[in-house]
Amino acid sequence: MSPEINIRTHDRQEWTARNHSTARENPYCPKPLRRYNGHSCFFSKFDLDMHKPNVPAVTRERLLRSARKVMKNAYAPFSKFRVGAAILTSKGNVFAGCNVENSSYGMTNCAERTAIFSAIAKDGPDLEIQAVAVVNDHGVPCSPCGACRQVIYEFGPRAVIFYQSEEGPKQSLITDLLPEGFRLK
Repeated sequence: MSPEINIRTHDRQEWTARNHSTARENPYCPKPLRRYNGHSCFFSKFDLDMHKPNVPAVTRERLLRSARKVMKNAYAPFSKFRVGAAILTSKGNVFAGCNVENSSYGMTNCAERTAIFSAIAKDGPDLEIQAVAVVNDHGVPCSPCGACRQVIYEFGPRAVIFYQSEEGPKQSLITDLLPEGFRLK
């Protein structure tokens, strides 16, 4: 028998079980919760953004400039949508990449992943991403796609992402763009 679940919204969405009789106490979670299948589960927010990277404005502009410059090299004969990205590593290095399309659309590589793969090719797999900047030649909203978000999260779970939103330039943590990212490390 699965418990009934209430959904309440105020500052954030909360899931609370109506029947707490089998719930155990958890000091990190104010209310006991249940998964959809009825098993007891306690959720606590893992504060990955506890130490938010502080990216100075001059560094942000450097990343955006690098992304705009490399965007001109994009190979986008099908979409005509050129994208450039630049990443900042924990060592202070900047790597840039552009999108590379292919006749077999699934083989297309996004700018963000191109930049990350270039960094790994040069410096090895111990990459730690601090920030990512993404730009496009149409000036339209363009945040990283789902695949890029997961790859960014793999190498920078606390990374700051700079991109164009509908409201203008925006800055988000990767955990805001990909709240359920995972790493196998």
